[in-house]
Amino acid sequence: MGTKNQKKVCVIDGQGGGIGSVIIKKLKERFEERIEVIALGTNAIATAQMLKAKANKGASGSNAIVQTVKKADVIIGPVGIIIPNAMMGEVTPLMAEAICSVDAKKFLLPLTQENLEIVGVRGLPLPQLVDELLDKHLIFL
Repeated sequence: MGTKNQKKVCVIDGQGGGIGSVIIKKLKERFEERIEVIALGTNAIATAQMLKAKANKGASGSNAIVQTVKKADVIIGPVGIIIPNAMMGEVTPLMAEAICSVDAKKFLLPLTQENLEIVGVRGLPLPQLVDELLDKHLIFL
């Protein structure tokens, strides 16, 4: 498992876990075992998919997310993870509040099925968004 100096990166996703899986694959390619990647799914299917992508460990559901993000150094996921009732209701208000309230640095990808548009954001495909995240924002890991 993780060492004391190893950064804990929580990747949060829901529904089928496809976004989280892409993020985790690229994190593991870039950082290998220098970081601990924790897959947090709003449901068991999302968590299982992220674990297949080689997350170090994973958990599912509202309480697991609320408790685990307290220990995170970094949180990564689609913007819906901070919107109560997003992802067809899978993001509970408690989850959204917990994610927003912790001190961890948050990196949110502008991908959402909600009736939300983030002005000034380029509509890049998921792989390009994750590459930008790694190249420009996670260089400190």
